Amino acid sequence: MKLFATTALVTLALAAPAMAQWAPTKPVEFIAAGGAGGGTDQFARQIQAAIAKENLSPTNVVVSNKGGGSGAEAFIYGAGSKGDEHKLILGTSNEWQLPLVTRLGYKSEDLTPIATLAVDEFVVWVQANSPYNTITDLVEAGKATPGKIRFGGSQSKDVDQTLVRRIEAATGAKFLYIPFKSGSEAAVQLAGNHIDGNTNNPAENVGQWRAGQAKPLCVMSDQRMADTTKVTDTMSWNDIPTCREQGLQVDAYQMPRTVFAPAGVPTEAVAWYTDLLKKVSDTPEFKAYLKNTSQTARFMTGDEFKSYIATDVERSRKQFEADGWLVN
Repeated sequence: MKLFATTALVTLALAAPAMAQWAPTKPVEFIAAGGAGGGTDQFARQIQAAIAKENLSPTNVVVSNKGGGSGAEAFIYGAGSKGDEHKLILGTSNEWQLPLVTRLGYKSEDLTPIATLAVDEFVVWVQANSPYNTITDLVEAGKATPGKIRFGGSQSKDVDQTLVRRIEAATGAKFLYIPFKSGSEAAVQLAGNHIDGNTNNPAENVGQWRAGQAKPLCVMSDQRMADTTKVTDTMSWNDIPTCREQGLQVDAYQMPRTVFAPAGVPTEAVAWYTDLLKKVSDTPEFKAYLKNTSQTARFMTGDEFKSYIATDVERSRKQFEADGWLVN
């Protein structure tokens, strides 16, 4: 019995380091669920750059873009790479929201959640010379002239339109939603006075704000953005009030920047990538990226990340069903 116990302990002692020592043995492919130059592409390349500069991985990282179908192409590709521990899929909440509104070749459960590193804030923007100075002004106009105020956003049945629908549902206002290919295009359309408002994240509209071609009404967050650096002569991101401060009773609305692995990846690989991404989130390079894009740092992994997904799926399912978007 003593010999058996000793042998078992030796076996465990040898096995534990072997599991802890897992690391990639060939280049890791980062599949960005977005086109070159877009938000997800920038997210992937910033992580890639931080890994390289800080020498955090024994192998290189290669970024490839698969942005078709609002990112569905990347998720389908990832789902088809079951068990491949040298692939990661980088995206947003689209990973679990797209299958709710579109018939696709994957389910959210076909990918393994690794981590969220940050969240994009959503700001309600209007034309620079707009008569609306608060979200209440805009909502009241949306009630007085239903369907006349034009809201632009990226894609249809996506995060921008989802937010516009939540504002409508909470207030009784009615807007005309116009989908564009990207948030950047919606920003250009707003600056050109072709639409009345959009719900872009800070980075997509900051150029127009700085140039005096757009103005922010409020941010869809529980608290104001932290950055007090002046963007214009008179305002910083921190000077933008929350929408709740202005009386809009809508929960905080943010878009997570997420990382997934294919299903069937070994648990030790998941642990290694989780540790890698935590190290990335603490690097000066990644912190500078968040500041430059006015994103909010938020690292979630494990049960916390899975719980976040489950809560958002349930809330989104109810909204999509009410809007007639939910697929059976």
